[in-house]
Amino acid sequence: MGGVLALKTLVSGFRQTWNASIFVVLHIDGHGSYLPELLSVSSTLPVSFARHGEVFETGHIYVAPPDLHMTVDVERISLSRGPKHNFVRPAIDPLFFSAARHQNRKVIGVLLTGRLSDGVEGLYTLQQAGACTIVQNPEEAIAAEMPRNALSIMTPKFVCTVDEIPRAIEHCLQTV
Repeated sequence: MGGVLALKTLVSGFRQTWNASIFVVLHIDGHGSYLPELLSVSSTLPVSFARHGEVFETGHIYVAPPDLHMTVDVERISLSRGPKHNFVRPAIDPLFFSAARHQNRKVIGVLLTGRLSDGVEGLYTLQQAGACTIVQNPEEAIAAEMPRNALSIMTPKFVCTVDEIPRAIEHCLQTV
């Protein structure tokens, strides 16, 4: 599955009862994006672009805006135009690195379809910090490079199809 389709399928399985904030980074260029609107169609949870300095809440999906890295601390979201990571901005690694630093074991990191290696080092860092890690099965991914690269350096807690990921998240939430 491609990035947007995988995300739409994934968010359709998210539960309103989860005591979690959800952060989404998709490699999009610096132009406009309708990703929150596209995900809202499939989600029972509210979806919006993250805002700099915003206090994140449980039961909400925050999307990295075009051309901005999204990071988190203990309670707030930060957005920046820092250097590109793995040739992209927004990139997944900055989010994962910040989550590992400030949230550690309370995090569930999910890496989906994509090219190159963005998110791979960050997911590994999350795992080293005690987070639960999930990788989309590369056999299902349209762009299998990111999931394969992750599996080449780590053994995540779960390797699943996008349809199975919400159940894996549910399992991880019970152990957080």
